[in-house]
Amino acid sequence: MGFSSTGISLGVLLTLLLVFINQFNPGSTTDRNWDELMEFLAGFGLGGSSMALFGRVGGGIYTKAADVGADLVGKVESNLAEDDWRNPATIADNVGDNVGDIAGMGSDLFGSLAESTCAALVVISHTDELISHPNTLMVPLLITAIGIYCCFITSLIGIYVYKVD
Repeated sequence: MGFSSTGISLGVLLTLLLVFINQFNPGSTTDRNWDELMEFLAGFGLGGSSMALFGRVGGGIYTKAADVGADLVGKVESNLAEDDWRNPATIADNVGDNVGDIAGMGSDLFGSLAESTCAALVVISHTDELISHPNTLMVPLLITAIGIYCCFITSLIGIYVYKVD
């Protein structure tokens, strides 16, 4: 989940950046400039924050409420254990855990990547020495891509090299 979430969001951010640069040629005599690009990218970062908020908090509240309600009914009304196969709360518990752990963590990853990378791009765009070389805008994206690659390699090492007894 984490690799796909960060990889797709990095791809979308890179696509937005390249399309804007190729279409509007900021820094030339056109009306479009680097500040306008950063407004677009700030919107991407804000969207990442909103997605993280609703993915983490909104989904978690509803599934946790269903989980707790079903647990209470299964335990109190039917005198069943929490993980008993006859307890319908087991399904709600699994759904609640998946939404909270998988979707929530993926939303947090997307939000963190969007916010931090867009913030670095905004800082670069407001520094005259850096923005005079448009390729410097690729540095935060390159750092993020290298981080994803390193995490993938260390995950493979952790899974296939080190065995848990």
